[in-house]
Amino acid sequence: MVTFSLLFLSIAAAASAAELSTVTLDYGTFTGRTNTSNGIIYFEGVRFADPPIGELRWRAPVSPPSTHLGNVNATKLGSACIDDTQTSSSAQEDEDCLFGNVYIPIATTAKSKLPVLVYFHGGGFEFGSSADAPPENILLGSAEPLIFVTFDYRLGQFGFLAGTPVHQSGQLNVGLLDQRAALEWVQTFIGQFGGDSSRVTIWGQSAGAGSVMFHLMAEGGENRALFHRAMADSVPLIFSPQYNDTFIENLFTQFAGFAGCGDSGNGPAIMACLRAAPTATIATAGKNTLANRTSALYPIGPITDGLFLRERPVEAFRNGNFVRVPVLIGSNTNEGSHWSSTLPNPAANTSEPNATETTVFNFVAGQYPQISQASFQTAIHQLYPLADYNNSFSLQGQQIYGEMRYICTGLMVTSALANAGLDTYQYHWDNPTLGSNHAGELVAFFNGDEVFDPADETLVQAMRRYWTSFATSGTPVADGALSWKLSGNNGSPRILLHPGDIVMEQVTNELTERCAFWHGLASEILT
Repeated sequence: MVTFSLLFLSIAAAASAAELSTVTLDYGTFTGRTNTSNGIIYFEGVRFADPPIGELRWRAPVSPPSTHLGNVNATKLGSACIDDTQTSSSAQEDEDCLFGNVYIPIATTAKSKLPVLVYFHGGGFEFGSSADAPPENILLGSAEPLIFVTFDYRLGQFGFLAGTPVHQSGQLNVGLLDQRAALEWVQTFIGQFGGDSSRVTIWGQSAGAGSVMFHLMAEGGENRALFHRAMADSVPLIFSPQYNDTFIENLFTQFAGFAGCGDSGNGPAIMACLRAAPTATIATAGKNTLANRTSALYPIGPITDGLFLRERPVEAFRNGNFVRVPVLIGSNTNEGSHWSSTLPNPAANTSEPNATETTVFNFVAGQYPQISQASFQTAIHQLYPLADYNNSFSLQGQQIYGEMRYICTGLMVTSALANAGLDTYQYHWDNPTLGSNHAGELVAFFNGDEVFDPADETLVQAMRRYWTSFATSGTPVADGALSWKLSGNNGSPRILLHPGDIVMEQVTNELTERCAFWHGLASEILT
């Protein structure tokens, strides 16, 4: 197999009048930016839905846009969606943020029918943007040509406000509905960019990987043929109660109060007040609501709504209610590292020198509010004894959180899909030089021009081939690297991605036992 990046410059030289730098869609003509140096055409800031403002707040996106946009200069990223740290719009972030980006090889024609890789960014469903995923390493590192697509979606209170009033006078999980609309947009329009709508792979990291999981189980797992393969890096198992759970209702009440709408009357009146409020009011109210949750990392996110998400994840995968497609999935060694140190509440910060067993409980309960003391005591004494972590409450808390939120989720999805007879490839990233914390593996894909030592360079080049070949063929293959074997219904084997040592490894019985414990608590911790 010839490395595709070596072909880019020669392909670029051959491309001339046929260059697909302008694309006409039903609602506008988009002119991109051609980079002859790297052989990529960039279509950025392509609107895929109407601005979700005013009456369209907390409603499903209107996609494609309802008005013709005319000629659009699609040469720079659109505004990112407002994150949980902002109190107003800015030049970089705005409530009007439903834009996508399409990156194609320079020699692509409208008849190329290239496979398509769609990426959803991470950020806890509260921050992040498509700018986090530049295309160069993906396209230049791919063994075969493909099209890379990214989208922004509503975040925090703009994308995931829940509660009975939202259910009655709007839609829930609209951030996920933005993503769904983006996938429908791909099905309708990617052909004009030279893509093949029958070969779409979805990919995400962290919240983006959680999004992939939610699309697998959406609508009870009904397959609408919006994607045909899926990749998930560090998929989180989040607290996802019903929309009218007491925790969710209290969040809504606090938010509405901070927005000045709490005394507006009944639910519809409160929602009307919230929709009429300025963007800055909604942004500030969200920030103030989160500031009250001093032990919680990401309290606003996807919930079980009964329509799009009909079950919680553990239930859906246990019951077989998911789309049957091949999946590449995995996690990193130190997924739980450093999280508690970001919390403003010292009573939940396990990195404090005076941390205790209670500190660890407060940290875990901040993310899973309904965990019982009895379950926690079983975990710390039978599964995570302090002596195993050098008597460090910080290390103990890191291991508990990393496994229950991320590592065990990969095993759960792998096992469910393998049991269903689907091709499933699982990885374990462990890197002492580049780091094995959450998101550490992304350095292989979105690192820009970073220079690696020889062992890491070999590793990241192999990873780019593995990931992109899965997107183009359904099988992760890298020339000169280990053959990646399918995982079975216990999650084994999985590939260990370690500098100088890419090998297949077995999931330990101890990890399997710990994960079974957490998934057995699904009805308690609402995962």
